[in-house]
This record gives sequence, structure tokens and C-alpha cells, in this order.
Amino acid sequence: MLEHDSRLAVEIAGIRFNNPVMGASGTFGYGLEFAGLIDLNRLGGFATKGLSARPLAGNPPPRIVETHGGMLNAIGLQNVGARAFVEEKLPLLAAYDTRVIANVFGYSDDDYLEAIRILNDGEGVSAYELNISCPNVKEGGIVIGNSPVAAARLTEKAKLLAARPLIVKLSPNVTDITQLARAIADAGADALSLINTLVGMAIDVNARRLRLNYGTGGLSGPAIRPIAVRMVYEVARVVSIPLIGIGGIASASDALEFMLAGATAVQIGTANYYDPCVTMKVIAGLSDYCDRHQLNSLTAIVGAVIEK
Repeated sequence: MLEHDSRLAVEIAGIRFNNPVMGASGTFGYGLEFAGLIDLNRLGGFATKGLSARPLAGNPPPRIVETHGGMLNAIGLQNVGARAFVEEKLPLLAAYDTRVIANVFGYSDDDYLEAIRILNDGEGVSAYELNISCPNVKEGGIVIGNSPVAAARLTEKAKLLAARPLIVKLSPNVTDITQLARAIADAGADALSLINTLVGMAIDVNARRLRLNYGTGGLSGPAIRPIAVRMVYEVARVVSIPLIGIGGIASASDALEFMLAGATAVQIGTANYYDPCVTMKVIAGLSDYCDRHQLNSLTAIVGAVIEK
């Protein structure tokens, strides 16, 4: 039987995670894709690819472009749909001792609620993570995550329906992320994850064409980490619910930055593409940190950054 380092255990919304390291949505598939590469039982948890009420084919290629310090993606939220996930993926995930967080998205409040309603039937889902960085087609294309009012309204509806704790994933493409965080926390969210990708663009200067078929894409990777750390730090000072830090994490040191800024746990995304074992290395690095600093619990450092 696998023995976990008890010093790394964290709790979010009443859910115990064996450690604070998770795979981030969109970079970890449905978890099963990594089963032959790492020991999923050692992982704190992971967020699935975004799940919609019905399957989506996503955008036509090219839809990924490497950039300095990261990458741009415009996958278009390709997924098998919530029903196929419940019937085909979840039964296979039951063989692993890790927390499964179902990432959910839609293009209207009703879309989100329909997906949650389907996922409520799934055995083995620990929590939901709302991806609110989608345009609401019923409201003229407004991005839900750019509007505290729209985000709070969706959170309230989802919280009433959800059979599990509700995590809301914040968009960084806003003027004031603390205003958004407050509105969502007040609406009943159990936790927040931040940040999602930043909107970016790349151009082929020789062909004079946009590199992504969709035009713009989400920028992720080490280039965005300082922005993400700053946003976690700011949000931690205005809400009392747990935070999950995301953005360019590729080492234990990176993860520790987020925790010191105020995150209880972290999700690792882009680094999985070039180092599928990165989550295992980060977990080992966190244990080493506890050894060096004689910590009985890693949670002692959450929000413990010393301000000058």
C-alpha cells in the first residue's frame, strides 16, 4: 500500500487531498492518459478537460503555438461530453486513489447547469470546477468571467444544483480580479482556482498570417507565473475561502511561491507537456522542503510570505 507524506495533506471544502499537487484542466486529459507515465495514486488530484453537456469537436488546427516561456492554445474546448465522461471514463478512474475534479463549461448558464446535472450522477467526482472564461452567447458574447455580476449569478445557480463542492476558476483578463473573487465568494463558491490563461496572439512574420487558426489563444506557461502569483496574493487578502494556484508551475519552488502567496494547493499545466513526470517531482520537492524547514505540516506556509 502506498504511503503518503502526511505533512503534505491539505483540505479544501471538506475534501482531503493527500498532497497539494494537481494536474490542471486542459493539460491532463481525463487523467487516464497519464496512468502509464506516472503513479496517479501519488497525485493529490487533477481537473479534467473541460466538460460540456454535449460533445464538442473543438477548433480546426493549427491550435497550439509555442512561445517564449510558454505556449498559446486555442483548442476550442474539445471534449467527449459529460455523459460519456460519466459512463466511460469515471469507472476506469475508480481504480486510482486520487481526487477527480470535473471542470465544467458552457455558453450560457443553462449549459453549465445541464452539464452539472449529468455529472451529479457520476460516482467518484470529488468537486466541480467552473470554467467561467467562456462567452455567454445569450448575452451578446459577454465573457462570464469578465463580469462579477454574471459570474456571481452563475455561481449561485450552480451551487444550488451541484451535489459536490463548487470551485470557480477565475479569468485573469479583468481589470480587478479581487472584485471578481469577492463576488463569486459571496455567491457561495467553496473555493477559487486561479488563474486561467491570458488572451494572446502570435503572427508568422514571413507568411504574414496569424499562427492560430482561431486568431487569439490562451497564453500559459512560466511566462505568466509572476502575474498568477500576484493575483493569488491579492485575492487571498479579500476572501476567506481556499485558493488553488495555477500558472507556469514547473518545480517545487514554483509551487511554494503560490502557497506562500496564499494558495492551499496548486495545479500544474503546461509543464506536463514537456515533462509528464513533473507532478511527481514537485511532490518529492515539497517533502524535501518540509525536511529542510522542519515542518510538521506544509499548510503552515499558506499565506505566510513576509511583507517588507
